[in-house]
This record gives sequence, C-alpha cells and structure tokens, in this order.
Amino acid sequence: MSGSDSFDPTDESARHIGRGMFEEEMGPGSSMAHLYRGEVHRMKFWRERLDRTTNWAVTVMAAILTWTFTGGHPHYILLVGLVMLTVFLVVEARRYRGYDLWRSRVRLLQENVFANALDPSREIGDPHWRRELSEDYRKPRIKISFEEALAHRLRRIYLPLMAVLLVAWFVRITAFMPGTDWPASAAIGAVPGLLVSAIVAVVFACAAAIAFRPRTWKANGELRLTDVDVWGDAEQ
Repeated sequence: MSGSDSFDPTDESARHIGRGMFEEEMGPGSSMAHLYRGEVHRMKFWRERLDRTTNWAVTVMAAILTWTFTGGHPHYILLVGLVMLTVFLVVEARRYRGYDLWRSRVRLLQENVFANALDPSREIGDPHWRRELSEDYRKPRIKISFEEALAHRLRRIYLPLMAVLLVAWFVRITAFMPGTDWPASAAIGAVPGLLVSAIVAVVFACAAAIAFRPRTWKANGELRLTDVDVWGDAEQ
C-alpha cells in the first residue's frame, strides 16, 4: 500500500492485522517480548514516582522533628507534620493506583506467558488472559480502589512514619513541657488539650482501621506475607 488512500480497515486482510503475533511457539525476540519490555518500563517509571513522594515525606518529617526539638518551638509543629504526611499519603495512593495498572499487566504476562514458557508442564494460570489483556488495552481501567491504595501505602510506609510523629508529639507535650501536665500541655491556643488529643487519637484510629481491616486484596501480585514462598518447595 503506497498511501493512506489505499488502506481499507474493513478489508478482510486489514481486519486480521496482528493475528499470530503472540503465538506460543514464537521466541523471546517476538513482539510479545517488546510489549513486555514496554510494560516493565512504564511500571518502573511509576515506581520511581512513588519513591520520590516517599523521599519527600521522609525528608519533611525529619526536618520537622529536628526543628521542633530545638529552640523551644511549639509542639503543634509536629501535628503540622502529620497533616503534611497525610497529603503525601493521598498523593502517593493516587500514584499507586496508576502504578498498579502497569504492574497488573506485567504480572499477567509473567504468570501466563513466561512462567508457561519456563515450565510448560503446568497449566496456564488464567486461560482467559489474552482476552483480559486485550480488553485492558482497549479500555484501560484502574483495578484497585482508592481505599485499598491507601491501605497499601499505610502498611508499607506511612503508618510507621505517623507512629514516629505520634511518639515524638507525646514526648514533646510531656517531657518537654515543665509545669504543665497532660492533657493541658497539648492545648493549641484556645483549643483545649483534651480535644486536641482526642482528634489525634481519632486520626490514628482511622489510619489503622484503613490499613488493617479485613478485605479481599485486588492488587495483582502484591508482595504480602501470605505470598512469600520458598524456592526449595518447587518440584525437582
């Protein structure tokens, strides 16, 4: 075909463009390998975006901790740090949903193409994987909820960081507030210390509930304790 005028998408031959590109007998130099390489690259790109957000969160938290415990600065700066961590958490959860989109495709290819090529004696994990991948390319869909993304990032990164801020805040309003007992030492201006403490407790209780409530995880291939296996368990 010399130009776009000679291409008819309804022609029988044109309608079958791409057929046979992903046959099982094709080697690693096929278009499937290039497709897999591209998906891994995009997954890596989104993984790096997650890492940048985490790095900023750790840096901001370290700076706030250092500044609060030097020069007699007010304790509520630590609560400002908690708010900043929450902002980073929300941003990272949104990025995690995008990251999971590419990772789920990579895991689908690993489980049903490369795993089968390495050991063809076992059945393919998902007999409908081609149709599922095709539909996902036609209409890409986010596969995990925002709440599940929050839970992942809380478990991995942000709940420990928040716990450090909580301990630091409690030490700051007790050991570093001579002459004032808790809960009065937790007051912020006209807001009584008991109310401030209650709000902090509710925030942490909500974060823990999101992170640890029972759920069916939708993230494909997410490394959790239940996914850990031993290489030696494979059949010889």
